[in-house]
Amino acid sequence: MSDVPGNDGQAGDGAGDAPTRCGFVALVGAPNAGKSTLTNHLVGAKVSIVTHKAQTTRARIRGIAMAGPTQIILVDTPGIFRPRRRLDRAMVHAAWAGAGDADVIVLVVDAAKGRIDEDTRRIIDGLKANGQRAVLALNKVDGMKRERLLPIAQECSELFEFDRVFMISALNGSGCDDLRQYLADRMPEGPWHYPEDELSDLPERLLAAEVTREQVFLKLHDELPYEATVETDIWTERDDGSVRIDQTIYVERDNQRMIVLGKNGRKIKEIGQLAREQLEAMLDRRVHLFLFVKVREAWQEDRERYTTWGLEWDV
Repeated sequence: MSDVPGNDGQAGDGAGDAPTRCGFVALVGAPNAGKSTLTNHLVGAKVSIVTHKAQTTRARIRGIAMAGPTQIILVDTPGIFRPRRRLDRAMVHAAWAGAGDADVIVLVVDAAKGRIDEDTRRIIDGLKANGQRAVLALNKVDGMKRERLLPIAQECSELFEFDRVFMISALNGSGCDDLRQYLADRMPEGPWHYPEDELSDLPERLLAAEVTREQVFLKLHDELPYEATVETDIWTERDDGSVRIDQTIYVERDNQRMIVLGKNGRKIKEIGQLAREQLEAMLDRRVHLFLFVKVREAWQEDRERYTTWGLEWDV
């Protein structure tokens, strides 16, 4: 991390004489509550993958949102759920660690469910046990009638004393401007941690792998469970300004490899094309993407991979 050059606590161009503010906001919630979608909306660009499959965010991804002279560093945490395997435990541990380091915690709840699920109740119990304060963001309210919203809002308020309650739609942005301003007002005074035009502190190699992993989940969600991951093996800068990216999609069994490849290699070609288009838009240059599929049994037990994701092994 690096501060903006010359930033001594005063805002840069266009911010007048207002002092700069900078702080961390942790977005916590059950899987599929909409944390990644909210992160992307507040940042104004895609920095976290979004799929309809639960538990797809593995690392603590930092998105950087600006609100005038205030820089809000959003920590999009993995969903908090009852862990069943080592990777689950590491993800849940990362989520709680992200909340513990934050200036403000936002609990994102899927209001469209019409009830508080077990995972959300577990998070609320954890906030209580840790003596933490939080803001409630009832998400996915677009299209919901008031008579459906009020009961879930009341149920949340009875379970925990939230500092504020926001009704939002991370998908279309409804209510998100009010939430952003609320968060900005509560960030401590101080210099920005990142340049104003930076959107995330996720390394480009990892971001590229996440983009491809998103397409794997989106295209194979009915056929391939969670036994797949993507690694960026080689990143080659070309003289013409383009970049060549070589990636490997790892699965745990040979039949899964055939699923990813598809008949006559059609599926992996489709995944590669969609991932390349997204990467070109994100990187603003031409991308040459080469995908390979390999079988690596029990890749979820590989300590080095956890380090790459910023997860702890021994939890």
